[in-house]
Amino acid sequence: MSQAQSPRDPDRFRMGPTRISTLVVAALAAAALAWLLISSFYGSAPDLPWLPVVTLAGLAVLEAYAAVNTRGRIERRPGRDPVNPLLVARFVALAKASALAGAIFAGFYAGLTGWLFLEPTNAAMDDRPAGGAGLLASLALVAAALWLERSCRVPEQEDDEDREPGDRETPRGRL
Repeated sequence: MSQAQSPRDPDRFRMGPTRISTLVVAALAAAALAWLLISSFYGSAPDLPWLPVVTLAGLAVLEAYAAVNTRGRIERRPGRDPVNPLLVARFVALAKASALAGAIFAGFYAGLTGWLFLEPTNAAMDDRPAGGAGLLASLALVAAALWLERSCRVPEQEDDEDREPGDRETPRGRL
């Protein structure tokens, strides 16, 4: 076993930034599933609801607001309270989960909307606005979640460039 995979390595469970490739694969899988489902069951399905669209858009707005607020608090801008580190950890977990959920919804709505635009029926034409709005709201959620995740990063310190890769800071100085 290499040192990076050692059971005692504290960095092996370290959370990294969300990978765009993970989001793309999730979206493509959801799009394929949506296409298969809608092509099989569209005639017996009810109209597309607007509630998921409103919910996704609302989550996107809330996460965008959290991103702006959190970045200002981490950078300690004037008039902002210091940020609680546990809150930042919770925001990162929320952002990672929301990015993946948003990608799945975006893929689902993309597959659904793509099929609706190929279907010449009046029912399909009536469902196109909800499908397109769902796709846009899902993409907005992914963007807001990635922005929130990026906003939770600790800014680079000027003295970070002077440190050796293995150095760590302690309350009394370098190790």
